[in-house]
Parts: sequence; structure tokens; C-alpha cells
Amino acid sequence: MGDGCHAYLQPDGGWGWSNAGLIVGDGRSLLVDTLFDLKLTASMLDAMAPLTEAAPVTSLVNTHANGDHCYGNSEVVTKWPGVEIVASTATAEEMPEVPPAMLDALNQAPGEVGDLFRSFFGEFDFGGIELELPTRTFDDRLELEVGGRRIELIEVGPAHTQGDVIVHVPDARTVYTGDILFIGGTPIVWAGPLSNWVAACDLMLSMDVETVVPGHGPLTGRSGIVEVRDYLAFVDDEARGRHDAGLDAFDAARDIAQLLDASPRFGDWGEYGRIAVNVDTVYRSLDPNHDTPDVVEQFRRMAELEAH
Repeated sequence: MGDGCHAYLQPDGGWGWSNAGLIVGDGRSLLVDTLFDLKLTASMLDAMAPLTEAAPVTSLVNTHANGDHCYGNSEVVTKWPGVEIVASTATAEEMPEVPPAMLDALNQAPGEVGDLFRSFFGEFDFGGIELELPTRTFDDRLELEVGGRRIELIEVGPAHTQGDVIVHVPDARTVYTGDILFIGGTPIVWAGPLSNWVAACDLMLSMDVETVVPGHGPLTGRSGIVEVRDYLAFVDDEARGRHDAGLDAFDAARDIAQLLDASPRFGDWGEYGRIAVNVDTVYRSLDPNHDTPDVVEQFRRMAELEAH
């Protein structure tokens, strides 16, 4: 990418295949996120070695709590024992809620539940992962100096998760978005409200950025931010209308999925079954008493939509 900003991209950006980044300063580097398991993270660090030999990683930022952005933290700590792990307060609190052992157990489960989770995460090895939690937390904004470079951490959650953070490198006109951007794949709104996520996109569009590194998918620019923003605004509006009309959340998701499938803008995005979670999040934001299904049922619904 140039300007000492690097992206580690994993094809095809689908479930668990996340991106990471490396910002190299004078003699020190900052790593943006780790990967879903230890083997993948070790391979990434090996690929980065030509850069980090002269500029070791002294700071690691986890953009949010999902395992495909933090389960590899221990590989970084092993390689650079004094590394500082930085995240928002909300992310640090949310990280232990889905420990690697839980996903390992779901992947190993017999029968229908195991088959379901292996269809999403069967290519990853969660065994033996000890999650390394953040050593420094912040709220709202934090400015770091790494090897003479100013790096801005901006909390934009709750949106995708409770504590999403974007990483802005002003001198390179670059932003690492974490899962505030999925490019070529459907965003999934675990936390919401969707309006917060739309606001995060608007914030990035107001910034002087040229290169945008998404949490999943290929590099993009301002147009990628606009696409995600418009998808979320569309889903929010359509789901609100169906909620007000008294439609069940999953029925509303099926209905909106048909509209998206016919859309020239969003119809070819991957992981389109995530609309089930996104609509449920809209319903929950409108009604605190809305009964959100458990995580197994949420994945079952996503699989059901994508099977049709």
C-alpha cells in the first residue's frame, strides 16, 4: 500500500477470513488485529517478518471482540513479550464472552449443531488457544505515537459489536476499519443499532482518507464506505416498516432478503443470510422486550436463508 501502511488480506473475506494491518514507524510497528487461529496468525507474522525485523511490533490494536480479530493475540505476545494490547473498554469486556474453547466445542459437537457450525467455521482450529486480553483500554478516542507516527483510534461502536474501533493514519490518508466494513460480503450487525453503524460510515466519509482497509474483503476507497452505509440504511428502513406493521422478525428478514436478492447493488454480496441477524437487531433496538433467539438459532436461520 505504501507510506509504511500494509494490509494482510485473506480471501475470500467470508466467515472467519478476516484482514489485518501493519503500520510501520521508525523502529517500531503497530499491528491492527490478529486472525482466527494460531496457525493463521503465525503465518501472517512470518509474512510480515521482513518489515518487523527492523521495526518490531510494540502495539497491537484489536478493533473489536470477534475471535477472527483477536484469537491470535497470544502469537504476538509470544513473539514480542512486551507488546501492549489496546482496545476499547467495551471490547475488552466483550472478548471473554465467546472464548475459543466455546467455538472449539461447537465445531466438535456431534449431530446437527456440530454440522451447522462446521459449515461456517470448520476450516479453523480453535483448540489450545488461550485468549490474551487487552492490557490498555480507552473510551471514545485515543491517540498513539508509534515510531514517530501519529495514529488515531476512534471508537464507533456499539455497531457490529459493542466496542468497534477504527484506526486512522492521517499521514498516509489510510483507515483500518475492522468489521465496520465488509467488502463484497454482507455486514452482520450483532450489537447495533444500525444507525450507529451508519454514523460510523458518515464519520469515515468526512475524513481525508484515500485507502480503506476493511475487516473482510479487498481494499477499497470511499465508494466501499458508501455501499455499506447504503445497505445498512436500506435494511434499517425496511425492517422498521415491517416491525411497525406487526410482522415477525424472521418473516421480515425473508421478505427483505428477496428485495436484496433482486438489487443490482447488493444482490451479489456473499453471506446474505446475515439479513436474519440484522433485522432481528433492528427489532431489538425498537423494542427492548423483543426476544432475540440464541446464537445457535441465529446461525440456523442464516443457513436456512442461504439454502434457498
